[in-house]
Amino acid sequence: MPTPGVASALECTLRTANDAANWLSGQAHERGETSRKALQGFAYLDLKERGLSAQPALHVLRKVADAYSTLKANIRAGNLGKPGSKRRWKAEAKPITFRDDAAQPYDDRCLSWQVDEQTVSIWSTSGRIRGVRFACSEQARKLLAEHRKGESDLVHRDGMWFLIATCEVPEAEQYEPDGFIGVDLGIANIATASTGYQAAGRGLNRHRKRQLDLRAKLQKKRTKSAKRLLKARPQRGAAYRERQPHDLEEDRDRG
Repeated sequence: MPTPGVASALECTLRTANDAANWLSGQAHERGETSRKALQGFAYLDLKERGLSAQPALHVLRKVADAYSTLKANIRAGNLGKPGSKRRWKAEAKPITFRDDAAQPYDDRCLSWQVDEQTVSIWSTSGRIRGVRFACSEQARKLLAEHRKGESDLVHRDGMWFLIATCEVPEAEQYEPDGFIGVDLGIANIATASTGYQAAGRGLNRHRKRQLDLRAKLQKKRTKSAKRLLKARPQRGAAYRERQPHDLEEDRDRG
């Protein structure tokens, strides 16, 4: 929830980071060197001269390297067509490009969360900006407080600002059920359980046929009262269907 001044600084930050990423992508494509190590070797100082501090420069290096790794993986998997195909040639013939407002990753050195106050302190090309408020649900706030770990992405989408945080949530404790019941759903019998219990569908099917016949008669009349009754039919039908499991349970108990 940035103020207009903070939003302007964040826009400038994204634009600067992605301009640097596009420059680096062009250099990587021209040199044929796309690994993170190779990019850092020839471009790290240039990225800092383009207005990025140390950590954001490293994130831009990684963003470009990861983009080319993904491209190579798609080519190997055949997702971009066979060698010589137009789609594959188009992907390989020019550098990867990034939008001006493409997401920028942040780590804990350039972004800190104050979850209780629901504010963040975030790096920008204008300097560190503190006390930027954010909004989230209570469930999300609890997740952030207990399980946030690693990087967060700054995203500008549809005029709104987002921080997409990584949370490492432990897997829920698993348990083994002590028994199973198989249920087969049908028409003649609504449900047949592996225990031998059957829920007959004869009564429900008769009810459905009566309702269809009644609906047809009401639609044919076209009077105001008929339209009013038609409008009420779906609610009555839903109520009837909700009663059926209870009625069937009572029938089984009596049987």
